[in-house]
Formats: sequence, structure tokens, C-alpha cells
Amino acid sequence: MKKWFTLIALSSALLLSSMAHAACKYEGACSQSCTFGPHFISLNDGDTVTSPLQVKMGIKGMKVHKAGDIIEGTGHHHLIIDGAYVPENEVVAADDQHIHFGKGQTETTIKLKPGKHTLTLQFADGHHQSYGKVMSRTIHITVK
Repeated sequence: MKKWFTLIALSSALLLSSMAHAACKYEGACSQSCTFGPHFISLNDGDTVTSPLQVKMGIKGMKVHKAGDIIEGTGHHHLIIDGAYVPENEVVAADDQHIHFGKGQTETTIKLKPGKHTLTLQFADGHHQSYGKVMSRTIHITVK
């Protein structure tokens, strides 16, 4: 019985290790720990910045692909200014607050008024349907 428990524990550890390694395959450089989902490359939570600011976006565990095509394991970025993530399977709005990167872009420059802001990266499929909270990342910044 003890041998079976040890064997199961070792097998589980190997499986988790391989899953973590797979999730670390991403596009773009990243200074954060290896977690699944979108991340900001050029900004960190709590940063104080000046406007206009450059926003570089990355993704771990999926690949960036242009909108229009539904391909498993792919999608594109949306930047939500002063708003929260979009629930899973809902279409990300297209307005001044929700910026779409449907051509597969991974960086942009935005202008923000001075003050405190939230920036949320939302990853969505080729039809702009959100992958939900797990595929979003929110940071807080202050613009001087």
C-alpha cells in the first residue's frame, strides 16, 4: 500500500511539473513568475508612469493569432482601461474603454489623464469571446 501511495505521489509530481513547463511556453519576454494567461511586459502593478505610455502584452500557455479565425489554443489581446475582466464566453465590447488587438498586435501606446487607473488585459478567441477571468490580468497604475 505504501509503495502505491509513493508511486501515485511521484506520478502526480511529474504530471504537475510537465504541466507547469507547458504553461511556461509563451510569446514575449516576461519578468513575472510562470503563470498561465496574459501579462504586461512593460508595466507592473503599482507603477507610476507618464502619458503617453507604451503597453507591451504577452501570453503564457496560448498563442497570439488574429481575430476571425477560431483555432484552439489561440486568441488575441484586449486592453480594458478602468474596467474589469469580461466573463467567459461574453464578447468583449468595442469602445474607447475596450481596445481590441484583432490583428494579433502585442504592443500599443495609449494616452491617459493624470490619476489612478486600472489596466486589464483580456485574452479572447477569434470571435472576441472572452476566455474569462483566468485569461485576464489587472494592474493598477498612477499617471503623473
